[in-house]
Amino acid sequence: MESVHELKASLPIRHDLMLVYVLSLIIAVLMTVASVTGLVLNADVYPNQDLSNAFVPNDLINLSIGLPLLLLTMWLARRGKLVGLLCWPGALLFILYNYIAYVFAVPLSAIFLIHLALVALCLYTVILLCVSISADKVQHLLRAAVPAGLASYILAPLGIIFFVRAVVVIIGALNAQPAVTESELAVNVADFLITPAWVIGGILLWMKKPFGYVAGLGLLFQASMLFVSLILYMLIQPILTSVPLVMMDVVVVFAMGLICFVPFVFYARGVMMK
Repeated sequence: MESVHELKASLPIRHDLMLVYVLSLIIAVLMTVASVTGLVLNADVYPNQDLSNAFVPNDLINLSIGLPLLLLTMWLARRGKLVGLLCWPGALLFILYNYIAYVFAVPLSAIFLIHLALVALCLYTVILLCVSISADKVQHLLRAAVPAGLASYILAPLGIIFFVRAVVVIIGALNAQPAVTESELAVNVADFLITPAWVIGGILLWMKKPFGYVAGLGLLFQASMLFVSLILYMLIQPILTSVPLVMMDVVVVFAMGLICFVPFVFYARGVMMK
């Protein structure tokens, strides 16, 4: 196993990442506890049918996608892989996005406190991780290696579209017209809070700013994994609940996901060459 000094030499970091690793492992444990509890005790955790239909499949998504993504990026970063380091914030943002929805939808209870702790820990950890990365060194490594322009043209407009949609839904919910379910409103709150990061990251990449190169891959990774998880969610929801499968919705989401998948693959390939 590499020493701390070897890791610092192989990755563009300014500070020791030990605390980030510890916090990420705590997040992994709490997410496992919350998800397993939601699956096993779903009637207690989700007291109505809407919450159960929405979050029981999502608990399975958290275990099958969110948890492995976090552990994989940590492992790659620990092995000195730049792609792991830059995707790690994206994995944390993926988890943060999910648990923002839980916090705004699930009633106050012991498990709610875990959801709230996950939101706070993910937010703190992703900030700590990003400030520990040397943006200038990342920019020097990636300036000529990644399609920054393509990534910026995807992230910023996509973020604006989802942000505006979230604002419209939230305003409609506040005016009680049209009716919006608790779970749908919670997801739109998550969009409202997270998608500005896509816009900012896209603008920074377009302006060729150092932090744009740090954030670019992680944001594309998060966006891509949200589309992947939504497709899986739509496929497993009919198995776990009474919600019917609408195959056309799956096709549409997959087509939309390609908007993120393609630039992510090109960006990741450029990073892996370094």
